[in-house]
Amino acid sequence: MPDIVALGELLIDFVHKDDNEYGYPVMHANPGGAPGNFLCAAAACGASTAFIGKVGDDAFGHLLVDTMKKYGIDTSGIAVDPAYFTTLAFVTLDASGDRNFSFARKPGADMMLTTENLRYSLLRNTKVFHFGTLSMTDEPSRSTTREAVRIARESGAMITFDPNYRAPLWKDESDAAEQMLWGVKHADVVKISEEEVKLLLNESPEEGARRLVEKFGVKLVLATMGKKGVFFANKNASGLVFAFNNLQTIDTTGAGDIFGGSAVYKLLSMGKKPEELNCEELTELCRFANAMAGISTTRSGGLPSVPRRAEAEDFLRSMVD
Repeated sequence: MPDIVALGELLIDFVHKDDNEYGYPVMHANPGGAPGNFLCAAAACGASTAFIGKVGDDAFGHLLVDTMKKYGIDTSGIAVDPAYFTTLAFVTLDASGDRNFSFARKPGADMMLTTENLRYSLLRNTKVFHFGTLSMTDEPSRSTTREAVRIARESGAMITFDPNYRAPLWKDESDAAEQMLWGVKHADVVKISEEEVKLLLNESPEEGARRLVEKFGVKLVLATMGKKGVFFANKNASGLVFAFNNLQTIDTTGAGDIFGGSAVYKLLSMGKKPEELNCEELTELCRFANAMAGISTTRSGGLPSVPRRAEAEDFLRSMVD
């Protein structure tokens, strides 16, 4: 039984490294995609993981499958399709390391995941099933995602959800908000950014997190706010855990995904239901995930920046000492 199965996009991030003499960005190719980053963080912490998705039968697609294997992720649920090209994302960075995204995905292989591609044994035997909204931008992957959520929930898995909103991939904001709302209503744990709370609820992270618990029935909400930290909420407690701003940030690509994968690993390791955690336990969970995400921002790329669990634990001990 895998601890965590994730479904969604697996792609290549071309990250802005420099500018050439004409002012065009020089790009560095890295493996990416939010669910892949999420799983790699969980695997780096010690969780057993598996991926469900689709890549093209091309050089990048095969590289991505090999990379997932290298990180210890079960790739038996990744379909390789010769009819579509592996999705490409182009990530440019501003002076503070924050990102802007462009995509080559018209369509990309990840959008063409069908219910026939689903590996049902993974969905029926995992402890946690994780998904986002990039697999819900278009058909057939939208219906496939919803079917996977249904199967995993009926099989007793905890459902975790990260909207991972990327404006260029949506027809409009209302379509994105509709799919986010579907995800929220079907999730036990929601990791959501400040921007996404604003889009979905037009509220602050603190107000939005509490509302998702009280009005939508989410059992645990983790609302990330970048350098300001993360606001947590469940039925027992709510509070802010500050980020570690003593780290030298150079690239925030994948930091939210790494936070999410680390947080879900920590939740599983605590052996309690998300709604049962108290304030002290939630603070511990968020501090650990903040450390994992924070360390990752001191390195380039998404997936390649994932630290090991021991690095985060050593960092947390050094903060106490």
